[in-house]
Amino acid sequence: MKKILVVNVNWVGDVIFSSPIFKALKQAYPKATISCMAPLRVKEVLECVECLDEIIICDEGNVHRNIFDKIKLILELRKKKFDAAFLLHRSLTRALFIFFAGIPNRIGYDTKKRGAFLTHKVDWLEVNDVHRSDYYLNVIESFGLKVNERKTVLVPKDEVTQSVKTILKNNGVEDNDKLIIVNCGGNWDLKRWPKENFVELIEKLIGEYEQKNIKVIISGAPKDIVLVESIVEHLKEKPVILTGKTTLQQVVSLMSLAELLISADSGPLHIANSVNTDTIAIFGPTRPEITGPKGPGTVVVLQKDVECNRQPCYKLDCDDNICMKSVTVDDVFDIAVKMIRDKIK
Repeated sequence: MKKILVVNVNWVGDVIFSSPIFKALKQAYPKATISCMAPLRVKEVLECVECLDEIIICDEGNVHRNIFDKIKLILELRKKKFDAAFLLHRSLTRALFIFFAGIPNRIGYDTKKRGAFLTHKVDWLEVNDVHRSDYYLNVIESFGLKVNERKTVLVPKDEVTQSVKTILKNNGVEDNDKLIIVNCGGNWDLKRWPKENFVELIEKLIGEYEQKNIKVIISGAPKDIVLVESIVEHLKEKPVILTGKTTLQQVVSLMSLAELLISADSGPLHIANSVNTDTIAIFGPTRPEITGPKGPGTVVVLQKDVECNRQPCYKLDCDDNICMKSVTVDDVFDIAVKMIRDKIK
């Protein structure tokens, strides 16, 4: 094969879970061009994935919303003359794009009655029975390809890392300061640790390390600004606030510079773990066996058994969110202190 397309999924964490696929494809077809089709929101993360030669934007919610834009995308794919397409995305629309693009080998799960548009139907796995990364890797393994390395890996760009160091310096962080990053956000409320817990944890971390060259940083996307402001207003001593001040690629570099990230199950958690940074992962409704970090960094998962979270829970209207509340501030703080001590001793 000379040209291979991977039709990827929509969210940062899931795209990171897919990252070992590109190295496996390059090992199997070292002279092939490996392309990836994905939404614009994950482009910057994909640019940090090894063995990926080209990114093609497919954004049905924006760029390719109407039928004419969809046809234009199909024609663009047809011109590239791909030999094979591996569909990680389970949508019928993506399968139709690949079918009408005339790609001769179309490999994916037979979901949403799209089997007629596939040439190779992947051996079935229930999405919540295996880790999400293994679910994606099964797409190429069912085609007979070998996966030698299953860890998720992101590689920060040097020029982006330099820009992050400048941002840190402009926010009072010295070159010899060590960083503890706290990520307060999450893509849905049910996975978020309570605000009052973050207030108490950040106060304790700042108090523990105020006489040392260790800075506490709050990261986050622009959508997290209101949440972070509601946390910071209760803090007497202020951490370094970088919420909304960094691009996604800068987040990759920022995480690579840190000693520790503390976060719920989220994209930043998987970014940090994939750049070999130690992480404390606070899990509640989701299961680490399915969406836990898979990178080279050391990770401590904190999750309490409250019975209703023994299987992944997606009850967005949960009244008390007991699964997240059951992980205490002391649980997180004690582990953080130990991990920092082991890291810098």
